[in-house]
Amino acid sequence: MPSPAEETWKDHWKCFVACGIIVLSPFQYGVDFGLIGGLQAMVGFLKIYGHPAPQTAIGWNLDTTRQQLISSLMTLGAFISSGTAGIVATYASRRQCLWAACVLCCISNVIMMATEDIGALYAGRFLIGLANGYFMTFSQLYIQESSPARYKGWFLTAFQFFTSFGTLIGTIIDWATAQRPDKSAYLIPLGMIYIIPVILTVALFFIPESPRWLILRGDYEQGVKALRWLRPVGADVDAEGAEIKAAIDREKELSSSISVMDMFTNPIDRRRTGLAVGAVLLQAASGSMFVIAYKAYFLAMSKVPDPFAMSNVLSAMGILAIFFNSLIVVRWGRRRVILTTGLAICGILQLIIAVVYHIMGATTTTGTVLVALTCVYMMSYNGMISTYAWLAGGEIPSQRLRSYTFGLAAAVGFFGAWLTTYTAPLFINPSSLNWGPKYGFIWFPSCIIGVLWVLFFLPETKGRTLEEIDEMFEAKLPARKFRHHICVGHVNAAEKVDDDRASEKTPTEVQHAEMKA
Repeated sequence: MPSPAEETWKDHWKCFVACGIIVLSPFQYGVDFGLIGGLQAMVGFLKIYGHPAPQTAIGWNLDTTRQQLISSLMTLGAFISSGTAGIVATYASRRQCLWAACVLCCISNVIMMATEDIGALYAGRFLIGLANGYFMTFSQLYIQESSPARYKGWFLTAFQFFTSFGTLIGTIIDWATAQRPDKSAYLIPLGMIYIIPVILTVALFFIPESPRWLILRGDYEQGVKALRWLRPVGADVDAEGAEIKAAIDREKELSSSISVMDMFTNPIDRRRTGLAVGAVLLQAASGSMFVIAYKAYFLAMSKVPDPFAMSNVLSAMGILAIFFNSLIVVRWGRRRVILTTGLAICGILQLIIAVVYHIMGATTTTGTVLVALTCVYMMSYNGMISTYAWLAGGEIPSQRLRSYTFGLAAAVGFFGAWLTTYTAPLFINPSSLNWGPKYGFIWFPSCIIGVLWVLFFLPETKGRTLEEIDEMFEAKLPARKFRHHICVGHVNAAEKVDDDRASEKTPTEVQHAEMKA
């Protein structure tokens, strides 16, 4: 059996399989985002939910309020479900919550496909938002709690890759059906939503529960059993389980009970809560949600030729950036450097796009510049911001409050997404302010604020285990010292657990152990 330093990803193949199943969750979220953005530019959809608008590029338009609600109710539902994730996780496991998300997803899709009533469509969008909140929150928690530290970056990159790949698949499906003149143009894409929940529902039966969740619940033996399934044959899972238990016990010593209010009343947890929320919120601060949610509509109203095909190009560029990320950045890049660089690039690109459109208007040249710079924007967002915002937000919470803290962080992130998707139509819809690409003037300062926050507050956690991160926060280190700090406390804690377990043995067990020695 190779030592931990000599292990390769092939030795961890079962963990890769488990996390590979789990990342179907963000894939489903991406498919939904890709599909719904394109529906709003389909004549077949607009004939039922929109109105004729001869002055627009496609001859039809959607009322601003309807456009706001169709896109934003999903993120509102995700905000509510992720915000209550901590309470739900007290009673339900990670896999159980993902099963619930699959059921909700299918129910919501039945409602959306079986109606032509706008109220029922709103209800379906809200319900699928509840499902997406569970998909994104509990899949992240499972990956964070089950993967080895050395591969956590890979798995989180896969998480973002499948989110973006799902968005690409959604836009391709829209592109393939967009020219249909009747409601089959949008019913076919909606029918695709059933596929992943069915596959995920079955696949979850074949992987173990999160080992850290089991140990946190007091089921130590089942937690070690889950680790034994996830780790290479012969790995010292007892030591890893002891280390996890020691970290949880140490946190419990600092607080007599687990309370949601600890996120705000305990100074250490309050800091971690603020950092986790801020890290996830960086996605919304970049302005990406309006591009992702409305790109087909946005490009169509900006008079870009073949907006559905261009939407596919934008999604594909984002995926290329994630490939680059997985090959180079995950191995050598640091969280703080990547996030600040990505935010700076996205802010500058938004500013350039806004200035060009403001000066030149909706011309062929402007459309070319818009598509080219938006491609670079999506590459920067997917390669540098999205992956690491979720990663930092998931690593920072404490062990005992992880479900509460990350649930809150995800909820605030979804609230930012909701705020963007709800207000964006007011700026880009021709029947409202009709800013079009000039909307970028708002997102440039937002990105710069994000850069400054990362530089001054976000600690570097690359290559650290969750237990090491606990130790550094307990030591109250400033953000700038995290990168070079040498952790020793988690090793001593693991040894303490071994001593405690030995002291709990009965005299007969001790005698047997001495005879065996």
